[in-house]
Amino acid sequence: MANFHVIGGATEVLDHPTVRKITLADLIDALKRGASDFWAKPSHYVLLTLIYPIVGIVLAVWMSGYHTWPLLYPLMGGFALIGPFAAIGLYEISRRRELGLDTSWIHAFEVLRSPAIASIAAIGVFLFAVFTLWLTAAQGLYENLFGSSAPTQLSALINQVLTTPEGWTLLIVGNLLGLAFAVITLCTTVVAFPLLLDRDVGAYVAVTTSIRAVLKNPIPMLAWGLIVAIGLALGSLPLFVGLAVVIPIFGHATWHLYRKVIEPVEMAPRPRRRASTAKARTR
Repeated sequence: MANFHVIGGATEVLDHPTVRKITLADLIDALKRGASDFWAKPSHYVLLTLIYPIVGIVLAVWMSGYHTWPLLYPLMGGFALIGPFAAIGLYEISRRRELGLDTSWIHAFEVLRSPAIASIAAIGVFLFAVFTLWLTAAQGLYENLFGSSAPTQLSALINQVLTTPEGWTLLIVGNLLGLAFAVITLCTTVVAFPLLLDRDVGAYVAVTTSIRAVLKNPIPMLAWGLIVAIGLALGSLPLFVGLAVVIPIFGHATWHLYRKVIEPVEMAPRPRRRASTAKARTR
């Protein structure tokens, strides 16, 4: 039954959590709570996310040497696709703080002991597959418009994109394509990872619950995706260094958003008995 555990959870009965309606005010409150979690011990959380600016700088240097500048923008956008998985340790810190437990940074690795770790890994693999497809699509679009030879300098790429009809086509179509990948990621994972940390419901239930959350709250969820996209873009501008602050806040805020969207187990309404069953018991 190991495979079922990954897909369906710890039990053979699929447990579909109750999804609540939320408002834009709930998004603001989730961000405030996320910022509060971050500022409680910011030095610890920055340590967890230093890999983002480091990787960003390394990628920039790597592309400078191997003439792959056209992938710089897609790679920056790709942070939003793998971010929900990469920030899972931050969800755990917020969960522990909510329970009044020790929130030292080392506890971020407690997720490795989670009974739902296989389901978490399965959705993580899915996100990396989406990330790879996005890079492949972006590269294919560029080569279709400009050919396989890429500029050797970033300034040449910027000039190529902003001063040619093909460049404007690349900007418009590429951003629409990226939006499609971002919407897929938002719909399938907006509450999936926090849910799995909280309850071992399995990958299938976690993903379908995220989709139900978006369908029930389309405007707030799209607004959330837009807020995250803008925040990541601004955090990426100063050589990705801003991501060391932006990502932790969004990571913690995602946990609090999950708490607002998904009804806790203890508050979930009991299922109604069938009328026939109730009558049978009165006889």
